[in-house]
Amino acid sequence: MELNPYIDHTVLKASATVDDIKHLCTEAKEYDFYAVCVSSYYVALAHSELMQTDIKVAAVVGFPLGSMTTRIKVLEAQQCVDQGATEIDMVLNIGLLKSGYHKIVEDEIRSIKKAIGSQNLKVIFENCYLTTAEKKMACKLSLNAGADFIKTSTGFGSGGATLEDVQLMKNEVGNHLQIKASGGIRDRKTALQYLDLGVSRIGTSSGIAIVSTT
Repeated sequence: MELNPYIDHTVLKASATVDDIKHLCTEAKEYDFYAVCVSSYYVALAHSELMQTDIKVAAVVGFPLGSMTTRIKVLEAQQCVDQGATEIDMVLNIGLLKSGYHKIVEDEIRSIKKAIGSQNLKVIFENCYLTTAEKKMACKLSLNAGADFIKTSTGFGSGGATLEDVQLMKNEVGNHLQIKASGGIRDRKTALQYLDLGVSRIGTSSGIAIVSTT
C-alpha cells in the first residue's frame, strides 16, 4: 500500500527556520506527500516553494494551546487561506470545552469554517487532556459546526494519537467527518494500523521513515 497520499509532512517546532521549511517542501516534492503542515507564518513560503506542484499547504491555527480568542483565530485562518493554505488545522478551545461552554466552542469552529469557505477545516482535539465524554462532545460539536476533519492531537501535548481514541472518534462521526491521526506516529506499521481504522490522513514529521520502510 502506498502511504504517500496520506501524509501531511510536518514541521511545527518552535525552532523551525526558513531553511527547515524549504527543506520540508523539497522532501514533500521528492516523496510526493499529500501536504505539508506548517505554522501560519510560513504559509506564504511553503506555498511559493510548492507552487508548481499538486502538494497542498496545511496551516495550524490557534496552535498549540487553542486558547486564543475566536476573532484572532478567524483572522489567522483567513490570512493563511489568502496566502495559499488550502487546509486549516485549528486547535479547539480546550479549556472552554472542559468548562462545559459547548456553544462557544461550536460557534468558534463554525466561524472559522465560514471564514475559510471551501477549504478543509480540521479540528484538533488534544485528546490527552480530555475525558471520554469530552472527546465525544468534541466530535458532536465539530460535526454540528460543519468541520471537514477531526484530529487527535497537536503533537505538543502530554500524549499523541492512540488507536483507542481514533476508534472512539470513528464511532462518533462515522463517515460524516474524516479523521487525521497526529502525534507520535513514526513507522509504517503504526500508520497502517490507523489507516485500517478509517483514518484519512496522518500528520507526522517522520513521513520519510514511514514511506521508506516495507
